[in-house]
Amino acid sequence: MSVEVPLARLLEHPAIWRGRSAARIATVSTGFPALDERLPGHGWPRAGLVEILIARFGIGELRLLMPALTTLTGRTAARWCAWIAPPLEPFAPALAAHGLALERVLVVRTDTPLWAFEQALGSGACDAALAWARRAHLRDIRRLQLATERGRTLGILFRALRAARDSSCAALRLALEPAPHGVRVTLLKSRGGLRGSVELSWPPAVAARGS
Repeated sequence: MSVEVPLARLLEHPAIWRGRSAARIATVSTGFPALDERLPGHGWPRAGLVEILIARFGIGELRLLMPALTTLTGRTAARWCAWIAPPLEPFAPALAAHGLALERVLVVRTDTPLWAFEQALGSGACDAALAWARRAHLRDIRRLQLATERGRTLGILFRALRAARDSSCAALRLALEPAPHGVRVTLLKSRGGLRGSVELSWPPAVAARGS
């Protein structure tokens, strides 16, 4: 017995890609309208791997994520926000000043960050997981992307800017460069979104508080 599924319903499945008119995906706003406009679903994917490529740590990559992480950790039924092998010690007062719920933040120290990252992503216990890795192969990226889908987790992987020339199956890939009043975001890969660059300015209160 065959079951007919309306085409419109079928096209809503997140695994189906239709160029600019991609199927709707669950997202969380970046907190920056100019960036939201360029992203599929108008925000970070609630389940998907995002690669952020930077020349050096501390150019604004964490500020870029603060609005979304604040939203996720502030939910009534919030899961963990895991930080895997951060290169610097997270400063709790600064995170709290940005609005993060510290009781939902978990910092993991490990010599195997990609393995720990994959476990956090696929566990189902995290709304978001951030990891810093010096190197990652295509097979690693593929496993991480699958883990985000399995655990319904937003995965953020920070890598060196030179990795931009490598292949990647991440859902979203962007490069960051410092700008006079914030950061310049270049979208290298965005399924159903727009390419190109957008310059973001930090809100005055954020700029005054520092990182």
